[in-house]
Amino acid sequence: MTPGDEEETQPLLRLPGGSAPRGRRVFLAAFAAALGPLSFGFALGYSSPAIPSLRRAAPPALRLDDAAASWFGAIVTLGAAAGGVLGGWLVDRAGRKLSLLLCAVPFVAGFTVITAAQNVWMLLGGRLLTGLACGIASLVAPVYISEIAYPEVRGLLGSCVQLMVVIGILLAYLAGWVLKWRWLAVLGCVPPSFMLLLMCCMPETPRYLLTQHKRQEAAAAMQFLWGSEQGWEEPPVGAEHEGFHLAQLRRPGVYKPFIIGISLMAFQQLSGINAVMFYAETIFEEAKFKDSSLASVIVGIIQVLFTAVAALVMDRAGRRLLLALSGVVMVFSTSAFGAYFKLTQGGPSNSSHVDLLAPVSMEPTSGSVGLAWLAVGSMCLFIAGGAQALRCLLAGRCLLHLQCPFHSGLCP
Repeated sequence: MTPGDEEETQPLLRLPGGSAPRGRRVFLAAFAAALGPLSFGFALGYSSPAIPSLRRAAPPALRLDDAAASWFGAIVTLGAAAGGVLGGWLVDRAGRKLSLLLCAVPFVAGFTVITAAQNVWMLLGGRLLTGLACGIASLVAPVYISEIAYPEVRGLLGSCVQLMVVIGILLAYLAGWVLKWRWLAVLGCVPPSFMLLLMCCMPETPRYLLTQHKRQEAAAAMQFLWGSEQGWEEPPVGAEHEGFHLAQLRRPGVYKPFIIGISLMAFQQLSGINAVMFYAETIFEEAKFKDSSLASVIVGIIQVLFTAVAALVMDRAGRRLLLALSGVVMVFSTSAFGAYFKLTQGGPSNSSHVDLLAPVSMEPTSGSVGLAWLAVGSMCLFIAGGAQALRCLLAGRCLLHLQCPFHSGLCP
């Protein structure tokens, strides 16, 4: 470990003698912030059960055609891209707490617009607003949690961020099984509303307060979160991370890991994992399932389980091995799902003829029925591999040892 690495691992707030804080309010604060990623996951998963319902609606009810349905699922990513840029500006200027409070507004506003939608443009506008909130929450929430957590629980609380995202997706799938799209949007307002209420009672992070030279407020925040502020001290001047400068990309030790890290994240996104989340139910309808909602719920459960498994085994197995294994699994599973579509393309287009819960002993009424579990199994494997890959990419230490927008230099 180089001297620079040693400096990097120094916490901003330290207790002498290695004494561990005992405060439990830090878990409440982390839960309040984690409602942002939960809302993020719900917004991502919302389109999966909503699109089939909107496509089947009969006039004069609001209805989506194929083109509008595609935009309804995908436009959230445009909002998230803008939200990421806005969140990066807010987190340093408005603070971590205020940024989380502000991101609850477009969440609630977006789902409210969707609930009251009378035309396609209102639906798309609501999705765009929720996407904007997703981009802010995905950046600010991990920063807030990492900066309020003391070292003994920082890894645990940091792992909860991605887990809350996939739980939010699963919640959208489960609720979409029984709720229509308008009531589902009403439910989407609940997590950000709770986050807004809880975060009003939580302090700003001590780290941010110290950067603003507010020592007394930082001490009060420490007392609230950790249960004690006696004996803590500020780090020496220079312990803060320096920002990233483009001139640093000229050094091989910087641009090589930079390119590798960016490429890994880009290929992980291009693998289609988001498309599966946005259109899971539609995909299973196209695969001729009788109960596509059930198949989507199964996929959501698998994603939650394997995200938790990845968090548990990652430090033992290593990021590189898990990333390689995830890639192999995703290639195999997408190939199997493509083979399923090839084998069933001659069947009827009505999705109601395949019953996922049919007993194994029943005689299949078509080739599609006998292959139903091939589609579900391949999608479950794909989601399992994608969950492990994403967890490894987000939870690993920043490759460049620079200030990371997701962890603010305090990677778990």
